[in-house]
Amino acid sequence: MKITGINVWQLDLPLTKPYWLSGGRLKFEKLDSTLVRIDTDDGISGWGEGCPWGHTYLPAHGPGTRAGIATLAPALIGADPCALDEINWIMDVQLPGHPYAKSPLDMACWDIFGKATGMPLWRLLGAARPEAVPVNSSISTGTPEEMIALINAAAESGYTVHSAKIGGTDTAADIARIEAISAALPDGHSVTFDVNRAWTPATAIQVLNSVAARDWIEQPCETLQQCAHVASRVPQPILLDECLHDFEDHLTAWRQRACEGIKLKPNRVGGLTRARSIRDFGIAAGWRMHIEDVGGTVLADTAAIHLATATRPEYRLASWLCHYHLAVDPMPGQGARNSNGLVTPPDLPGIGVEPDGDALGPAMAAYR
Repeated sequence: MKITGINVWQLDLPLTKPYWLSGGRLKFEKLDSTLVRIDTDDGISGWGEGCPWGHTYLPAHGPGTRAGIATLAPALIGADPCALDEINWIMDVQLPGHPYAKSPLDMACWDIFGKATGMPLWRLLGAARPEAVPVNSSISTGTPEEMIALINAAAESGYTVHSAKIGGTDTAADIARIEAISAALPDGHSVTFDVNRAWTPATAIQVLNSVAARDWIEQPCETLQQCAHVASRVPQPILLDECLHDFEDHLTAWRQRACEGIKLKPNRVGGLTRARSIRDFGIAAGWRMHIEDVGGTVLADTAAIHLATATRPEYRLASWLCHYHLAVDPMPGQGARNSNGLVTPPDLPGIGVEPDGDALGPAMAAYR
């Protein structure tokens, strides 16, 4: 089997309401997503998606995704899409770095691999069955009362795992939020306090040593080194996210004892092939992992859920679904959908989501 063509579409994905994080300093109202379809001489096509969360969250942006694909695509024509390690080697030679641009191409090749073998990705990734994964709610920054109300509303929809956005320069406000939410959390529920790198190390140490709560704290500071400094001086388990870009970062985090868990996002690390390797390392390190993608439609969400369900529960925390925050749904009724706080990937060959190329309109770029 050989790749004969790569088509690219750009999608604007407006959010249902503005989304604030990192102590309110970052605001998002729409996402810029890139869909790719890889065609083969066997008549099998695979779909992939790359959708950064705006351009201020990570060193990635929508136009950069498409520029990277323009550089990579000609080198992939004629390659075997099922030879996933070879595909990634070709991309790394052609364009060092830029993992977010490689991710949709890698994802599309996995989709082809699944369709060619007649197996869903969860089976190719090692699972015996597609077990349900808890869905993580996302609680915007606000007063303690506002955030508790949002958690209670999420609980009524079946969510039992919550991500509460905190952070900023008002240490008293963050202490109040943490203490109130921990005290009000429904029985059997868990919470991660997501700082999105908004604290300095001094603020993190001050806040976390002032609260009784022993819940997960996510990405307290900007850099891996700063988070490692904090991790050695606070009693709460630390979860790392934005500072982990490649395998070397994860290895460094383990060496520095910087965390007890990570968020693993295929689009950030270069696709499912790289994410699977990091997942395996995380299991060897004994980490707990949230496995989800950075952003996008149900296509990107479903690909990540395949990897999540193929990860044993003792190493898995929960997964977040971006498409529930979108005002549009380009693939209605397809893919991994929230069902009372749980999500299960489809039992279809490949990813199990098939965008309608005609409905998407003409491709903005085509490589042959």
